[in-house]
Amino acid sequence: MKIRRSERLIDLTDYLENHPYQLVPLTFFAQRYQSAKSSISEDITIIKTVFKKRDLGIVETLPGAGGGVRFMPAISRELAAVYLENLREKLADPQRILPGGYLYLSDILGQPNLLRQVGRLIATQYAGQEIDAIMTMATKGIPIAQSAAYYLNVPYVIVRRESKITEGPTLSVNYESGSVHRIEKMELSKRSLPTGSRIIAVDDFMKGGGTISGMHNLVEEFSGKLVGVTVLVESNDARVDQAEKRFPATSLLNLQAISVEQQKLNIELGNYLEVTDFNPEKQIIE
Repeated sequence: MKIRRSERLIDLTDYLENHPYQLVPLTFFAQRYQSAKSSISEDITIIKTVFKKRDLGIVETLPGAGGGVRFMPAISRELAAVYLENLREKLADPQRILPGGYLYLSDILGQPNLLRQVGRLIATQYAGQEIDAIMTMATKGIPIAQSAAYYLNVPYVIVRRESKITEGPTLSVNYESGSVHRIEKMELSKRSLPTGSRIIAVDDFMKGGGTISGMHNLVEEFSGKLVGVTVLVESNDARVDQAEKRFPATSLLNLQAISVEQQKLNIELGNYLEVTDFNPEKQIIE
């Protein structure tokens, strides 16, 4: 039975938002709603216009027998600036200062609305690029990786310092922890990544850069490519090694100064707005 157009628009919008980056043939929706493809095309044009106007993402249509419609989550520079300033204000409280020059981030990483914002920011940065998976280090980076993975519609993998029996055979690398200046080990299940995968590395906090360097080495062990690195907060004291020079980290926020003794900190916006291309339509995956 055919449904009313208003119902069709709502259901079509919901489907696209819950299947980002999935190319859906128009025949699928025509059969789903028992409507002509011309009617579906008109509906998609309406949704595409509203999404662009309301900064909800990009709806693209691809012509031809193998074409269809695809939703690509992305936001404008203006909305990204609002999200970043909101995060900066929440993290600027001196009561977040922890020993060793770290920040308390657990409450931020536990708020679904803020995690959605972070996920959309990361998805916008890599919109239109070929990404196979997102990698993060247990445990604080997991919520960020999960949010970004949802919007990019790719799996995420968790690197651990100690393997679990449920992971099966693992591959490990040694790396120098920049914050504590000692050699540590990280491991990843051999079943986690196909050979040659294109990876994004994400984390909550980067101080010495050792963890990112270790993940880069781990990606190389899988014969993969590290496409980019994005962190929620980067310390201004971060030591940049050769791996990070080849793959500069994108930071949403930058911790420019912190004093544990005086309980003072200065946190500003990171380099996200400068390095992100907010015109993802021109680099859409064909």
